Amino acid sequence: MFLSYLLVFILAAVPLFELVTVIPLAVIGGLSPVLTAVLAFLGNALTVILLIVFVDHVKKWMKRRKQKQKQGDEQEEDVTTEATVDGMEESKKGKRARVLFNKYGLPGLTIIGPFFVGSHISAFMGMGFASNRKKVTAWMMTSLVFWTMTMAIATSYGVTFFMPTVEEDGFLVRLFKN
Repeated sequence: MFLSYLLVFILAAVPLFELVTVIPLAVIGGLSPVLTAVLAFLGNALTVILLIVFVDHVKKWMKRRKQKQKQGDEQEEDVTTEATVDGMEESKKGKRARVLFNKYGLPGLTIIGPFFVGSHISAFMGMGFASNRKKVTAWMMTSLVFWTMTMAIATSYGVTFFMPTVEEDGFLVRLFKN
């Protein structure tokens, strides 16, 4: 029984499976919907948070590297005014796009994304477009709670309605029984 729940935790952490597919399979397999939902959430949340922290560190490293290169370029006298104006214009457009995405796009990406592209890709894209690690983490955790509850409740009621003869000793329990 312990190994079945451990498998739920591990598979929910793997980007290929995610909690959206693991929860229904585990409940159909005879595991408790509540314990399955909690373990699937913890497994998925753990790897999503690790991914967000990793991407944040990479972004900070790239920003420091770019600033060092910019300082080296400022010392050279071959910089033309046209390139500086073009660079400022692009940065204004980038800032505008980032503000619009932060205002409307992050909630949509994090709420809808886990179902269509997966939570890990949603978190990665959110960190790529949004600048605030805390905001991405908060929206991703909200989304994971929403999808965990939705899948656990829907699967639990769906199994009892459509498959009333599912055994309590399902295939996942029997798989790891000694």
